[in-house]
Amino acid sequence: MEYLVTMTTHVPDGTSEAAVQDIRAREAAHSRELAAQGNLLRLWRPPLQPGEWRSLGLFAAGDGDELEKVLASMPLRVWRTDEVTPLSPHPNDSAGQTEKPRSVAPEFLTTFTIAVPAGTPRETVDAAQAREAASAREQAGQGHLLRLWALPGQRRALGLWQAADSAEIQAIMVSLPLSLLGWMDVQTTPLTPHPSDPALADS
Repeated sequence: MEYLVTMTTHVPDGTSEAAVQDIRAREAAHSRELAAQGNLLRLWRPPLQPGEWRSLGLFAAGDGDELEKVLASMPLRVWRTDEVTPLSPHPNDSAGQTEKPRSVAPEFLTTFTIAVPAGTPRETVDAAQAREAASAREQAGQGHLLRLWALPGQRRALGLWQAADSAEIQAIMVSLPLSLLGWMDVQTTPLTPHPSDPALADS
C-alpha cells in the first residue's frame, strides 16, 4: 500500500548547527536505505514559508503499522511530526506508469474533489467518467500524468503530474472533462526537488 506523508520538522531552540547537520546527514543516509528497501518512493518539498521545514514523501508499506515503523526509524523523527494519508488504487491510474518522473519538468500534486449535481442521470455520469478516463490515458501518454490515487472519502483523488510551468498545469486542469462540466474542484501544489528524492539518485 502507498501513503503520502507530510513531514514537518521543528528544531528545538538552542540546538547547535553541528547537531542539525549531523542529523540531516544521518537522515539522508537512512533515506537511501529506505529507498533501496522499497519503502521510500519519492520525496518533494512543497511551497514553504521562511524558516519552515517541511517535506512530502511517498512511501510504500504493507499496512499502517509497518509504515509507522519505517517513519519511526528515520533520524529526524525526534524533531518531526508526520501526517499520513493512505492512498488507494485509482481506476484511471494508467497501467505501466511509475512514480518516477520522465524528465526534469516541474512536478505538481493535485487534489480532486468531485461533486455531481443532484438528479444527474446515471447515463450522463457514466459518459462523463468515461471521457475522464480517456483523458487520463491521454495525459499519461503525453508524460503529464504520472500517477493517480484514490483518497479517503467519497469522490476524491490525488494526482502526480509534470508540466512545463504553473500555466501549463492550470491549462491541463481546466481541460479535464469533469472540470469542463463544473463537477470537479482542483487544488494544485507545486513541488520542488528534495535532495534525498530517490528519483534523483536513479537519474
